[in-house]
Amino acid sequence: MGKEIVLTGITTSGTPHLGNYVGAIRPAIEASNRADTEAFFFLADYHALIKCQDAERVQQSRLEIAATWLACGLDTDKATFYRQSDIPEISELNWLLTCVTAKGLMNRAHAYKAGVDENVASEQDPDFGITMGLFCYPVLMAADILAFNAHKVPVGRDQIQHIEMARDIAGRFNHIYGSEFFVMPEAVVGDSTAILQGLDGRKMSKSYNNTIPLFDTEKKLKKGINKIKTNLLEPGEPKDPNDSTVFEVYQAFATPEQTEEMRQKFADGIAWGEAKKELFELVNGQLGDAREKYLELMANPAQIEEVLQAGAVKARARARDHIKQLREAVGLVNFV
Repeated sequence: MGKEIVLTGITTSGTPHLGNYVGAIRPAIEASNRADTEAFFFLADYHALIKCQDAERVQQSRLEIAATWLACGLDTDKATFYRQSDIPEISELNWLLTCVTAKGLMNRAHAYKAGVDENVASEQDPDFGITMGLFCYPVLMAADILAFNAHKVPVGRDQIQHIEMARDIAGRFNHIYGSEFFVMPEAVVGDSTAILQGLDGRKMSKSYNNTIPLFDTEKKLKKGINKIKTNLLEPGEPKDPNDSTVFEVYQAFATPEQTEEMRQKFADGIAWGEAKKELFELVNGQLGDAREKYLELMANPAQIEEVLQAGAVKARARARDHIKQLREAVGLVNFV
């Protein structure tokens, strides 16, 4: 039996934050170290263009995110690490899949529906400001996954629908062309891939500007943690850990034993300032070495580029054979 293929990526439209680390980077790197796993990690820079038309920001984010994966311990001898935009086979597959994807399926995508609902609520045209990039986002994500026939895709809970859509699209293609060209990918959402709340209590997201950057300086990390929204309960008053961003972030970095100790402290009425202090010490302690490596990489982008170019060669070699088979399936073959 062959190795299980695990694939994940992060959109390059901002600075990596704690939510990215907990939700995607850490579990994906852990999975890549398993002997029975073949791992693919990518910078989703085409996806970034859907929401961000700031070229300098996209370019800087690509550098920051690449440095982040490498600093966090990604072993590129074990895993294939590449930029989405360096693999033209993904774009070709995107079109092949688009041609079998029902518009009705795209109509149900959460991001598109949210945009329409927001427009309707503000009495705008329902499709005001909605691009085809946003509308077709799930097809491109399906192409990312199916280009390498990934079995497992570690994602946050908000991305489960996209994996289900990738399965629908893959099944439709298989049905039309009469063969199992694609495996059915599965979303992997473990305890560590829960969606972290941000500073304001909403999902930690670059879109909401409520993130805590992963490799901030110690001073900025402490400042960010101190900004986390809390209630007005005084020291000594019991606090509900299930309704606390501070506890949620702590739990994402803590061992089960540390988590239970903190849960008891909440029950005992720990002061919010003390809870945030312990959170800072935990997170900073885990990220210190990686932060140092990150700064070294950011100062040497040529080293990062070399790694990504090597990854692109590996990824293209894998995707090219698959695309050749798909082109033949749909009738795009040479006459002689």
